[in-house]
Amino acid sequence: MSSPPPAKTKLFSRSSWGEWRRVADILRQETVGGILLLIGAVVALVWANSPWSGAYTAVSEFTIGPHALHLDLSVSQWAADGLLAIFFFVVGVELKREFVVGDLRDPRKAAIPIVAAVGGVVLPAAIYVLVNLGDTSALRGWAIPTATDIAFAVAVLAVVGRFLPSALRMFLLTLAVVDDLIAICIIAVFYTEELSVVPLLLALVPLGLFTLLVQRRVRSWWLLIPLGVVAWALVHASGIHATVAGVLLGFAVPALRREGEAVSMAEHFEHRWRPVSAGVAVPIFALFAAGVAFGGLDGLVSALSDPVALGIMAGLLLGKAVGIFGTTFLMSRFTKAELDSDVAWVDVFGVAVLAGIGFTVSLLVGELSFASGDERGEVVKIAVLCGSLLSALIAAVVLRLRNRHYRKVHEKETEDADRDGVPDIYQGRHSSEDPLG
Repeated sequence: MSSPPPAKTKLFSRSSWGEWRRVADILRQETVGGILLLIGAVVALVWANSPWSGAYTAVSEFTIGPHALHLDLSVSQWAADGLLAIFFFVVGVELKREFVVGDLRDPRKAAIPIVAAVGGVVLPAAIYVLVNLGDTSALRGWAIPTATDIAFAVAVLAVVGRFLPSALRMFLLTLAVVDDLIAICIIAVFYTEELSVVPLLLALVPLGLFTLLVQRRVRSWWLLIPLGVVAWALVHASGIHATVAGVLLGFAVPALRREGEAVSMAEHFEHRWRPVSAGVAVPIFALFAAGVAFGGLDGLVSALSDPVALGIMAGLLLGKAVGIFGTTFLMSRFTKAELDSDVAWVDVFGVAVLAGIGFTVSLLVGELSFASGDERGEVVKIAVLCGSLLSALIAAVVLRLRNRHYRKVHEKETEDADRDGVPDIYQGRHSSEDPLG
């Protein structure tokens, strides 16, 4: 009797649930999110400067959506207003957790990163304004260098600083979270040109229903997602940037656990949506936001010599570093707060420089600051890319050198513990990895 023929392998068959979980877990890693963001930006730059640049422009400007609902947007606008709302939803959930159960709940712990974040916003904005003083149109971009890209910054720290004190990572995370909150307020207050009250009031209905359901621990996606989409569309129609809707929806999610719950609703939502944000929303936004034609070396030099570009790069590279480091130093000098014995001031300086990676939110504010087709819109992209890259490189050098120091300290502590027959209680003491995975 002949054996049955072997079953054919189906190409592109539906993956198992276990495989989807594995992919999602990979996308939750900060380094992976940063790498995907970088890939999106690199692809955009190569495509926009290739012989197929016309195709890039055509795709970016292709309009789709119902005109009656004011949603006839270009692909690049859908990426900035639509997909980026997912990123800001995750930010909103993260902010809610930090303020309710995280470090921002304790005023003593939160004081330094909050003040440092404010310093890291005020000084870059002041530098930009000083560089562009007298140019009214250019001054509209004052908020571009004030943002820190949490995905990029934490990814760089994770790559170059495995043995750095974990307190530095927490400082950067808290700093970036407060920075995001300030950026959200800036976008809502200063970049809303016309406000339509009726759609804004109507948006309270789906937002209220969403809040009621999540407070009652309802997790049904077929109820929550449509409510979120309607709230987003109404906020967009009101004239306020639609990403603010994502933040408001994130704030609505309860962060405290009820009796019998293994995780809070905030933890559940962040766990579910972070892979979508890091693996889809932010990389696609980078793909359509970072594409700028340099126009050769002469064009690059000309763009970087523009006062707008100089203000952005000086704000990101100098303003962030001096603003964050300076306010942190002053807080320790004139208050009861003091630097942890495991951390040196050069470590704080490295993190302050790292916060100069603006990218995602900086590019978004740049699009809001200058109208589509404005030449300075292209200058902004080049300046944000260059300023962020320089900040990342300088911070990587500083933190890599400090990482070597902490690695030697860790190895010595391990050797001493092994020699004395003591369990290695120091394992992970200086690790920047998240103990929760």
